[in-house]
Amino acid sequence: MESCCRILVLISGNGSNLQAIIDGCDENLHAEVVGVISDNPEAYGLTRAHRHEIDTSCVIAHQGENRADYDNRLNAAIERYQPDLIVLAGFMRILGEELVTKYQGRMLNIHPSLLPCYPGLNTHERVLAAKDTEHGASVHFVIPALDAGPVILQAKVPVYEGDTVEILAERVHEQEHAIYPLVVKWFSQGRLKMHDGKAWLDNEVIGVSGYAPD
Repeated sequence: MESCCRILVLISGNGSNLQAIIDGCDENLHAEVVGVISDNPEAYGLTRAHRHEIDTSCVIAHQGENRADYDNRLNAAIERYQPDLIVLAGFMRILGEELVTKYQGRMLNIHPSLLPCYPGLNTHERVLAAKDTEHGASVHFVIPALDAGPVILQAKVPVYEGDTVEILAERVHEQEHAIYPLVVKWFSQGRLKMHDGKAWLDNEVIGVSGYAPD
């Protein structure tokens, strides 16, 4: 019998994408969320995990601790779960190069913009300030450069006159919850890989803006 893909999810807050992935795994015989790690012991996502009887850990930053020392403690927690795939779902710490390189090709992130536009924070505010008419979310492989890994899948949403940050964020979140579980499913089925700095699906290179079906 084919082994199940062991998924570890890293969170900092509400965990709505975690919930979407848990729900997706309930329908996907190839994948199982085996653990959730948070840097915030108050994160509601931990409650979501407990409801599904998923093991959780907290790796809380110590005052004055440097990134390398934190990453070493985080890596020890990650290794305890022996994951096949690490999914960053609202994890608000920037990971160091050594840790990212160790798991490169097995670590995903979702970013609330149409990368390469608007890497970093406050994407909804920046989109509204620029008066863009289109916004969205991108699932990508994680590399040491921030939000710069190869894009796997994007979802676009319109930006309407009168939109607030909250309204726009909700519209983007709805699409995140649709595309993130799908990408996790592709990986768990062995269809998705990172090779030569590019994302590949079904042995074909994905374009720079993510998978676009014919």
